[in-house]
Formats: sequence, structure tokens, C-alpha cells
Amino acid sequence: MVSATPLVSQPLPQPVGEKRFVFRSLDWQRYQTLRKTLSHDRNIRFAYAQGTLEVTMPLEIHEFSARLIELFIRILVMESGRDLKTMGSTTLNRETLDRSAEPDNAYYIQNQPLVAGRDVDFDQDPPPDLVVEVDITHTDIDKLRLYAALGVPEFWRYNGKTWRVYCLQNDNYEEVAVSPTFATVPKAKLYEFLAAARQSEMQAERDLREWVRSATD
Repeated sequence: MVSATPLVSQPLPQPVGEKRFVFRSLDWQRYQTLRKTLSHDRNIRFAYAQGTLEVTMPLEIHEFSARLIELFIRILVMESGRDLKTMGSTTLNRETLDRSAEPDNAYYIQNQPLVAGRDVDFDQDPPPDLVVEVDITHTDIDKLRLYAALGVPEFWRYNGKTWRVYCLQNDNYEEVAVSPTFATVPKAKLYEFLAAARQSEMQAERDLREWVRSATD
């Protein structure tokens, strides 16, 4: 009788969310030149920090997560009676800091009245109130140091499994349990929303709107 080898369950592989290319030892001028050369393909994102340039090409699960997190934010803002200015992946260039970023999502919410109706000048205006990055695969850029240096007050990071919220305190980020921008929304709501949206985005949106309205009654 031949004994069968027990089947050992294997962990599910982490989904591939991005393809990345890294360039090192680039000064600001060379970074700008390379960025202009590559920027015809707008399906890529740039992140530059003191000589290191990372070029990211988002794949399906990255784009799904980023777009649905954006919808999540818009619903929360709208249903709470507030307004926002969407910056998307607008390049946050700060030559004086030798840093630049193109986040997945960026928003003015608290400071929306300061920048409404015109283009933002990052040399004069405050940075976006909230920045979101989806990093499912490894990144060579320290995003916490990058956005802290740019002065972004609130930073969300999602790795395909975990949503982390950071607030700027004394020029450094501290992780917090809930978003101060949406203080009444538990983290579980984003996970529920993303899971539901995998099956039906329209139903997930209807359910979230209903939950927000009932929570604010």
C-alpha cells in the first residue's frame, strides 16, 4: 500500500500590485529631465527623495484599491456636508526639499476654501490635507519621511490588507487608530467597503451612503 503524502496548505501569494523601477544618484535636474522623458506614459507614478527616483506602474489590484478608496473618501465628505478639492496624482514638487511625489490620491478638505477656484501653487499654498498611497509591493522610497518632509498633515497607506493612518506630529508621522478627518468612521468600514465592492461596486456605494446617513442622524 502506497502512503499518500499529507497535503500541506500553502499561503496564498501576495497579489502583485505594482511594477517598480528605481534610479539612484540622480540630482534634481537629472530627475526632472528623466521625468519629462517618461511622463508621456501617464500610467506611471514618480516618487523622488534626495537622489532616489522610483517609477511605479500600477496594476489592477492597485488601481482598484486606489479608486475605491477615493470613492470612500468622496462619500464620507459629501454625506458629512463638507467640500473638497481633488488633486489626484498631481506632482507635489518641492525643489528646495529635494523631494517630489505623485500620490495615488490627494485632497484639500479642511483647507479647501483656501484653494477653491484656482490652481494650487505648492510654493505658496499649504500641502494637501490628506494623501493616500497604495503600496502593495515593496517600495524603495520611505513614504513616511517623504510626505512628512512635504508637510502633509494626514497620510493614509494601504498595502492590500492593512489600512494605516498617520498624522503629522512635530515633523514626524505617528500612527493613529482613526482618521482625524473622519473621526467617527471605524477602520472596519473601509475593509467592509472594499470587500463588498469586489462583488458589486454600486451596492457597496449604496450601503456605505446608507450607513453614513444613519450614523449622522
